Amino acid sequence: MRHRRALWFWVFVGPFAAGLALFTYIPLLWSVGLSFFDAHNTVTPTHFVGLDNYTAMLRDGAFTGSLRTFLVFTAFIVPVTFALSLALALMVNRVRRARAFFRSVFFLPAACSYVVAALIWKMSIFNGVRFGLANTVLGWFGTDPVAWLSTTHPPWYWLVIVTVRLWLQAGFYMILFLAGLQRIDPVLYEAADVDGARPGWTVLRHITLPQLRATSVAVLLLLVINAFQAFDEFYNLLSDARGYPPYARPPLVYLYYTALGQGQNLGLGSAGAVILALIIAIVTVGQARWLRLGQSEGQ
Repeated sequence: MRHRRALWFWVFVGPFAAGLALFTYIPLLWSVGLSFFDAHNTVTPTHFVGLDNYTAMLRDGAFTGSLRTFLVFTAFIVPVTFALSLALALMVNRVRRARAFFRSVFFLPAACSYVVAALIWKMSIFNGVRFGLANTVLGWFGTDPVAWLSTTHPPWYWLVIVTVRLWLQAGFYMILFLAGLQRIDPVLYEAADVDGARPGWTVLRHITLPQLRATSVAVLLLLVINAFQAFDEFYNLLSDARGYPPYARPPLVYLYYTALGQGQNLGLGSAGAVILALIIAIVTVGQARWLRLGQSEGQ
């Protein structure tokens, strides 16, 4: 019986494990190996360069500039998405009728492709000519059309990038907060009402938010990791036939052009990917320690 159970375990798990190893772990290890070689236009290099690729990436102003772009993006998108998704969850949780309808409506954008959403934002809403929705609305008030994606002073392109990201992600994190809200014992709210706690901010601050601590930590971690991995919306919004502009270039877009652009320097691109992965790991672990993830309230 034990042998049969082990056999069926590998029957079900084996294909998934093989696919995970073939398409995830082996490419990751291969990428780490490439980062120590001079790999121009090849994935089987022979010239070992040690840490030269890492040194070159850390001295590259374009790469460090892409990290600063990420910091700007993260500093805005993480708190705004957190606040918006929490507000949506609180509103939907208070609805007594058609709760499933509103939950589905807000979650539906999460099922949309990032590429499709970016093209809708670029071609229909924030089109740089007077026929775009945003410029049409501005025209009603006598304002000239704005070239949203090419204006750098002020940087209007951030408005386009942030709004499409909010539309795509807020519904997903709203579902996480809803799950956390539904786990809160109603007795706590009844006790607060008996004690004379005023509904609204007082109850939210002293009951709801403390009870949502674990969910909030998970949401913050996911938001930071997803911000590091931003690529589709940036690339599809800002790139055109002439290439990608020098501004608003996140790390993954820069690494994409480094590894797959004209130079096809796979060694340099792999080194940048390893550096980015280490930064994500350090930030995630530091954030988890700072937020005391996995610790009880008394610790």
